[in-house]
Amino acid sequence: MLHQITEGLLALRLPAMAAELEHQAGSAQFFDLGFEDRLQMLVVAELTERENRRLARLLKAAKLRSTDVIEDVDFTTPRGLKKAEVLRLAQGDWVERHHQLAIIGPTGIGKTFLACALANAALRRGHSALYLRGSRMVDELALARGDGRLTRLMAAWARTEILIIDDFLLRPLNVEQTADLLEVIEDRSGLRSTIITSQLPVAHWHEGLGDATMADALLDRLCQNLHRIEMKGESMRAASSATGTKP
Repeated sequence: MLHQITEGLLALRLPAMAAELEHQAGSAQFFDLGFEDRLQMLVVAELTERENRRLARLLKAAKLRSTDVIEDVDFTTPRGLKKAEVLRLAQGDWVERHHQLAIIGPTGIGKTFLACALANAALRRGHSALYLRGSRMVDELALARGDGRLTRLMAAWARTEILIIDDFLLRPLNVEQTADLLEVIEDRSGLRSTIITSQLPVAHWHEGLGDATMADALLDRLCQNLHRIEMKGESMRAASSATGTKP
């Protein structure tokens, strides 16, 4: 009978329940439990396994540069991070409201780490995300235009709940690149969230864009409901390499 039930659970695509049932059958510690208790354990096992698979799919699709989590963020080193603010952002309310987040600071201060950790927190709450480096993003848009993938690519990015643009404006954009970026941000305005990391303060973003009129339009959309984290201090990379600590 155990074999028949197990085969039935597998046919119903409930492999975690089947594995838990076999585990219970092979251990005397479960024999004194009531039917409801054992059934609950089977259901919890299946739900947990499905949640783990869902999170694994989201993480794979997100292509985060770092898979570290908020719990790994170092709040002891002085660099302008406010623990209460970061933990509040990790709750994901800003994503539900389709707000934007800018993480500003010098190279090596931990901007990318923090952006990915916040995205990871959102993934665990069921949101989708995608990590893109700013320079490669505009190159990918140009390539997609050339081979006919532009519409599909932009549609895919528009569906992503959190788009991470890392090292934004590390190099100035030309007019065409600014136009492409404006389209990406326009598709997301009021509908999705964007995380931007940059060495440039927000006040200097306009001068890095290739056309003043498009820059005005882009920044008007991007800076609506914008949360800002401004980091400062020495590079964390050398310290992390020496001590093995997380940034």
